[in-house]
Amino acid sequence: MASHQSPTRRSGISPRVWLASSLAVSLVAVGVTVQVSQAAPADPSAAPSKFAASTCAEKTYSAMTASQRVGQLFMGSVVPSAPDSKRIALMHQYHVGSVFLAGRSKAGTAATKSLVDGLQAKADSVAGHRVGLLVSTDQEGGQVQVLSGPGFSTIPSALTQGTWTTTKLRGESAVWAKQLKSAGVNLNLAPVADVVPASLGTANPPIGKFNREFGHTAAVVAPHSNAFLAGSLQSGVLATLKHFPGLGYVRGNTDTTAGVVDTVTTSTSPSVAVFKSGIDAGAPFVMISSATYSRIDAKNRAAFSPTVIQTMLRKNMGFKGVVISDDLGNAVAVKAVAPGDRAVKFLSAGGDLVLTVEPNLIPAMTKAVQSRMTQSAAFRTQVSQSVHRVLNAKQKAGLLTCG
Repeated sequence: MASHQSPTRRSGISPRVWLASSLAVSLVAVGVTVQVSQAAPADPSAAPSKFAASTCAEKTYSAMTASQRVGQLFMGSVVPSAPDSKRIALMHQYHVGSVFLAGRSKAGTAATKSLVDGLQAKADSVAGHRVGLLVSTDQEGGQVQVLSGPGFSTIPSALTQGTWTTTKLRGESAVWAKQLKSAGVNLNLAPVADVVPASLGTANPPIGKFNREFGHTAAVVAPHSNAFLAGSLQSGVLATLKHFPGLGYVRGNTDTTAGVVDTVTTSTSPSVAVFKSGIDAGAPFVMISSATYSRIDAKNRAAFSPTVIQTMLRKNMGFKGVVISDDLGNAVAVKAVAPGDRAVKFLSAGGDLVLTVEPNLIPAMTKAVQSRMTQSAAFRTQVSQSVHRVLNAKQKAGLLTCG
């Protein structure tokens, strides 16, 4: 699934304490060098308030129906090895603007491209122009590689990738991304920017257990995560830093476990600074963890936390891209929350794109979002900003055409 899922199923600090300079200090302290030149320069989501009325994204937004706009806030899954026509039809009915290729497929690039072309052909049209789908998958490597078969490389684990030079990793990542692009995939839910300490290692269920981390220190993870990011962007595939603010210190997998709490990470931890490094290097998407961080916001899961998304990620780190959730469909971490409330809480906290590996929850989620929009002008504004971010990312990915 989209994040820290097992490979068989997919996968109280005051904000004033945080100073921008602390990130730089953290990065220097761990020996991280941010190489902005590694990444493609395009930032796929300038602040919506700054959009010129003439941009394709703005033109598309203005021509959309209310239902089409809300649909852009969702990503539902399709299993490439066994696509479910009923779920696909449901997503089309609700104008879902993004899909996640889930599970495992050994069909190769050509067969995957055929499937994706069929999905794209059914994408919504607005003012006579098709609004293309963001098509994503988990192509990290090792035990988390959704797509394989003819045309796809067998990608080693991130822990192995972390032993390579960043030059080599960027080059290999560009090759892997080119393969994804040839298969119709335009968004990779990778790289994993989580730091798993060596003392925890494989005892960390979501990341370390599967060797999904590039290394055990921020000094190793940041440059390698940035190199993976740069290679992907170089080949025209959007990439996603995950799982903010980090899953390296937890002892439970949010896909399969409720009440996962990180009692270690603070807003100024070196492991969090890895994400700032990736944002400065041009990351267009950031995925939010569903764990709770007791030393950041003990009352809310990160995915439902304005402190995590709006204060840390948006304000302090300056991230202007698309904030995507981890799975809010089947993940045990959110099972106690009604599906509609999951979507509303995530968007209210500052998120943009709701990922659910269970598309059948989308009707309840969209209904809850639409209901909340009638009740709150502030929420309507947030929805508008989120749809703009998604559409701007699509514009940068070549998925919008305007006459």
